[in-house]
Amino acid sequence: MTRRLILASQSPARLGLLKAAGFAPDVIVSGVDEDAVTAPTPAELARALAEAKASVVAARPEARDAVVIGCDSVLDLDGQALGKPADAEEATARWKSMRGRAGTLQTGHCVYADGRWTSAVASTVVRFGEPTDAEIAAYVATGEPLYVAGAFTLDGRSAPFIDGIDGDHGNVIGLSLPLVRRLLAELGVGITELWAPTEA
Repeated sequence: MTRRLILASQSPARLGLLKAAGFAPDVIVSGVDEDAVTAPTPAELARALAEAKASVVAARPEARDAVVIGCDSVLDLDGQALGKPADAEEATARWKSMRGRAGTLQTGHCVYADGRWTSAVASTVVRFGEPTDAEIAAYVATGEPLYVAGAFTLDGRSAPFIDGIDGDHGNVIGLSLPLVRRLLAELGVGITELWAPTEA
């Protein structure tokens, strides 16, 4: 029997990754005030945010007996945690500062199951290309960078501006499935218990 899986994130990219890997999660958005969560490093911030989101959702009556996955991503650029830009002006400035450089996408993962929980961070180095000012302006005008951590996506319009990555590409898109598997195993849950039934 398949166990119920809940994704404590409104990210369409995370939901898409899970569905492509054979899961059919319900989505419950935590409503956590991300600005109220602080931590000394970008990696610790990503982890704290994931833990906060997963814990809020796991405590809800409608999540009882379900496995809950919470995630949050920030871009670590020179030790500074960069989430979603506030506006187009900030997104433009950020892209100009990232050009030709590398940053580390830190994604916190937190899993709750059977009254227990565990968490960890996946880190992937992202090497940014050198888009022109005109390309940056056109990209920002699409609105896409305003909705994603670091103001870029690996699976969207900014993909041509990414020269490469070192690490798990899924982590850059939204979550690391290998890390999720390891966290589930720590809690005694097999990942195949969460796969959606296949049609005959």
